[in-house]
Amino acid sequence: MTDTEQNIESTPTPEVACETPEVTDDVVAETAPVEVTEEIPASEEPRTQEGMNWFVLRVASNKEDFVRNALDKKVQIEGVQHLVGRIMVPTEKTKTLTKTGKTKITETKLYPGYIFVEMRLVDARISQDVFFLIKETTGVGDFVGTAGKPTPMSTDEVDKMLFDSQAPEEVTEVKLEFAKGDHVNVKDGPFMGYEGTVDDIFPEKGVVRVLATVFGRQTQIDIEYWMIEKAE
Repeated sequence: MTDTEQNIESTPTPEVACETPEVTDDVVAETAPVEVTEEIPASEEPRTQEGMNWFVLRVASNKEDFVRNALDKKVQIEGVQHLVGRIMVPTEKTKTLTKTGKTKITETKLYPGYIFVEMRLVDARISQDVFFLIKETTGVGDFVGTAGKPTPMSTDEVDKMLFDSQAPEEVTEVKLEFAKGDHVNVKDGPFMGYEGTVDDIFPEKGVVRVLATVFGRQTQIDIEYWMIEKAE
């Protein structure tokens, strides 16, 4: 061993101080961005189920509920729930008052002669089995579309349809079938036979304020809504 080799072997290896960088919140934020997504409440049903589209189906007038119920049963019997989702007959629900002052909910179909069906496409078209299941149901006409081909509803159309179709528990306003300025006849009560104009409406009380001429002078009359009717 030469003198040079001895010197190299005997020289201690210098210690290198390795400082571990301190990991701060700022560093984590830069190196691992966290994606924030908005969660849909569990109780809120999605606008359209994943992988499905909404279609409009023409049906016989006043047979909307019959057709919906018939299709619901067929879907269950044939076991095609994975291809057919919700079947809807959108209605507008309003609260009205009875003569005894009780509140009742009345429903009016928003799209008479049509029902809405949520379906999953197979190879970009309605499954043949589902198509004939629907078409062979009593009261069913054609799908709405172009050139005889069923056309899915747009996002805006779906939004409007679902928004307009309220559940009964969502209806809070009592609606009276009168508007300010309507010409009305009093058909019951102490002022029966008088005519007047609606001046104000108090839905929560079921009362309509009418301007009528009584004993030669114009007078405000607060009268229960069921005692008046719109003049022809």
